[in-house]
This record gives sequence, C-alpha cells and structure tokens, in this order.
Amino acid sequence: MKNALLILLIFGLVSCKINKENSETVIEEPIEDNTELIEIYRNDQADRQTDSIDWSVVSKRDSLRELRIYQLLDSNKVRTSKDYHNAAMIFQHGGDSTAYGMAVKLMRKSIELDSTANKWLLAAAIDRYLLSKDEPQIYGTQYQRLGKEEPWQLGKMDTTKVSDAERIEYGVETLAEQREKVKQMNRKKLSELFAQKKSIDEVIETINLENKEDPEFDISERAINSFGYSLMRQNRNEDALKIFNLNTELYPDGFNTWDSLGECLLVLGKKEEGINAYEKSLELNPKNKNAETIIEENK
Repeated sequence: MKNALLILLIFGLVSCKINKENSETVIEEPIEDNTELIEIYRNDQADRQTDSIDWSVVSKRDSLRELRIYQLLDSNKVRTSKDYHNAAMIFQHGGDSTAYGMAVKLMRKSIELDSTANKWLLAAAIDRYLLSKDEPQIYGTQYQRLGKEEPWQLGKMDTTKVSDAERIEYGVETLAEQREKVKQMNRKKLSELFAQKKSIDEVIETINLENKEDPEFDISERAINSFGYSLMRQNRNEDALKIFNLNTELYPDGFNTWDSLGECLLVLGKKEEGINAYEKSLELNPKNKNAETIIEENK
C-alpha cells in the first residue's frame, strides 16, 4: 500500500513538472492583419479619390469586393480588429440595407476585439443602415443633396437618440458642428477660380481677402489641402507648393498642412526643406507615423 502511494505521489510530481514546463514553452503566435484585406481596402479608397469617378465601373468593383469579403469570412480569414474594420468599409460602400447591416455587424466585431478602435465607421454604418430603411439617422454622419445643382443638407435625423458626448466618443461632429459643416459644404470650391482663368497668385489673393468668419469660398484647412493635391495631380507642383505654403501660414498648428508641404517639397527635390516640414508636422503630432517613416528613410 505504501509503495502504491509512493508511486502515485512520484507520478503526480512528474506530471506537474511536465505540465509546468509545457505551460512555459507554449507561446501563442500573434495574429497578423490580413494583407489581402488591406489591399482591398486601399483599392476601395483609391477608387474614390480620383478627380472624375466613373460610378458604373466603381460599382462593379464594389460588388466584386463584397463577394470576396464574404469568401474571406467563410474561410475564417477575417480575424483581427483591423480586418473587420477593412471589411466593414467595403460594405459601407454597398447600395442597400443588407450591405449597411453587414458593415454595422463587422464594425461591432472590430470594436469588440479592440476597444480603442476608431468608432466613426460604426456610427456612419448605423446612420446609413437607418436611412436605407427610410428611418432617421441618429449620429449625423450622412449628408445629402437632391440634385447635382441642389445644396447639401444633413440627412433626415432624430437628434434625441444620441448625445453630443457620445458623438464625440464616436468621432462625429456635434450638432452645432454639423450645421457649420453644411454651410461649409455649400461654399464655392477653389477649383472654380481656375475655371475663371485665375492665376495661382490671384487664387491666393482671393483666399487672403476672404471674410474668415463667413467666406464665399471654402478656405478650410482641408479644402486648401485638397486643392493643393489636385494641382499636384496635374503636375503643377510649383503652384501646389504655393498653396501648401499658404495653408501652413493660415493654419500653422495643423500637422497635416506641414505633412503635405513636406511631400510637395520632396517631389520638387527640395529634400532638406521637405524633411524640415515633416519634422514640424511630427512635432505638432508625435503620432504621425507617415512623417516619422519619411524622416527615417531620408536620413
């Protein structure tokens, strides 16, 4: 009997030791973001960033992207928070409540996996889903106009469901900011000045003479930046440089203005000035990974 107890005790000790050793050596491999999904997301965004979009072509591509996402979901290849976010964006660009409902579902999963994930897309997906069912949106992410020549307006909305505090948490503008955004969206575009055969110096003069509180043209930081990039796409890099410089003068604390200035300077071969601009951008926003990477690459 004593021998039997001794054998059991020894077996138990050995077993514990083996289990302990196994528990110490088992290391879970981190799950990587799906590179195909990253590429699908990039293509989706690129289709929407050209000056003239052929929606008949883009719609076909959107349908093919949706089909591929379903296949990736079925084969368990959508696994990380970023994967679910990238997949959600594809369905966000769908054309019916089924697609928008999928976007909502996928974004909820993205946030479940990473509570720090950007929640704006979830708010936007919920708003689109509600509007697609002829119900009022609740966050205020969707703006519409009835015709090409009609003014922009905020889509039908129930302002009682969500507080401004929750909007801020989800990266959405407050109700007051949304009203101001509608006004801004209905302002004239700087590109219209080129249609009037204005030179770049005349465009800059117009911007400087605008009433900053209630301008005729959209002279927001973002609008001026976009105008600069439209000039670069036309290979008018010297003109673009003037616009990006102006933007840093008007919005000196905007990290993105300096980032864009740096990009333009590098394109023009002005490396030292370009790196200086990127360093200023990084100083204003230490989380600007783009600036950090470019500075490192050009040391």
